[in-house]
Amino acid sequence: MRRIVNAFLGKLILGKRGYAVFALCAATAIALPAQTLTTLFSFDGTNGEGPAAGLVQATNGDLYGTTALGGAYVSGFNEGTVFKITPGGKLTTLYSFCAQTACTGGDYFPEAGLVQATNGDLYGTTYDGGANCTSTGGCGAVFKITPTGSLTTLYSFCSQANCADGEYPQSGLVQATNGDLYGTTPYGGAN
Repeated sequence: MRRIVNAFLGKLILGKRGYAVFALCAATAIALPAQTLTTLFSFDGTNGEGPAAGLVQATNGDLYGTTALGGAYVSGFNEGTVFKITPGGKLTTLYSFCAQTACTGGDYFPEAGLVQATNGDLYGTTYDGGANCTSTGGCGAVFKITPTGSLTTLYSFCSQANCADGEYPQSGLVQATNGDLYGTTPYGGAN
């Protein structure tokens, strides 16, 4: 008999707990305001296309990011952009990448996000392009861009024999406490 009473009390206690949890969830759902999604900007190709990475909020309050495709050179290769967007939704294309020799900069496909370093500049990688890129590989670069849009290629991958330094970086960079930037490549390497 004692087992039956204990089993009944256990179910009763679990039932009360379940009711209390249900009541709490229902009260919370009723008290929460409705959440809405606001689209800040829609890319149209000429100002970028295919943003694949997250945004970084810089010290000036603006958000910075990359698009893997699109850009100003829509008549030829349109191989990505670096952009700035205000929290209110005003977009400024800071840089359009292009694979053609007539375009400024030979790097393209910035698939990863940016990081703002302690010096205030933004750093990123491009999956393709770079000084050592050929039809058989050896592609990718690390770049620096100022918050106003001045881009400098810092390093082109596959500058070592057999691409021992890697190629085709797809992820972003991180800055360590020593000030250096670190990243990875999925291809190349000493082995």
